[in-house]
Amino acid sequence: GVAAGELVAKADPDGHTLLLISNGTAVSAGLFKSLPFDTQRDFAPISMLATFDIAVITQADSKFKSLGDLVAFAKANPGKLNLGTINIGSTQNLTGELFKSAAGIDVQIVPFNGTPAVITALRGNQIDAAVEILGPVMPHIGSKAVRALAVTGSKRSAVLPDVPTAVESGVPGLVASSWNGLAAPAKTPAAVIARLNKDIKAAVEAPDVKSKLRALNMEAQASSPEQTAELLASETRRWGDVIVRAKIPTQ
Repeated sequence: GVAAGELVAKADPDGHTLLLISNGTAVSAGLFKSLPFDTQRDFAPISMLATFDIAVITQADSKFKSLGDLVAFAKANPGKLNLGTINIGSTQNLTGELFKSAAGIDVQIVPFNGTPAVITALRGNQIDAAVEILGPVMPHIGSKAVRALAVTGSKRSAVLPDVPTAVESGVPGLVASSWNGLAAPAKTPAAVIARLNKDIKAAVEAPDVKSKLRALNMEAQASSPEQTAELLASETRRWGDVIVRAKIPTQ
């Protein structure tokens, strides 16, 4: 992502070299001591493309039947609950840190090098629960190998309508989802940005594109350049604060 950002920041601002931005772009701004670009000044956001849910999951036969059960156990047993995520600084890992602060609990976050390792540890009872993007774990939820306690989005997932949000489960500060979008080099003319935004919106709203994204557990969603810029700025501030509170060392 950093290498891609540097390439796009230095590219000709003609609308032909674009950057796939995401909450990872926002996280990088707070995770690295220095970057070869300025996340806010060197890019012209064009539009969002899609959002995808994050879930708190546990073993299918876990004693925790709800997110409330998990929080209650953690409060009664400080430091004894193990929560798995992928690598430190990832969106999932930072959502785990946000969960800790939002719920006021002391849990051990255990980082793994990828989703398969998280699932293996969860199914092997090496960890009590995990925070993961919903798409990669849906096959395990579908086969009833793991169970979703809650999703962390602002609304319930379209593919898991019976699973409550974290807010509904009594953790009002735990609202997080993953997203991606497109941006161009900062000096790209406004007319070019407007044309790209129009075409991206048409593509994202096409029924076949929506259907294909839904199959990947992604919710198609376009936005204006202004809305996309505000999202990137607010997410940069938000995850920067989480990184500082979690005392994650900058790289």
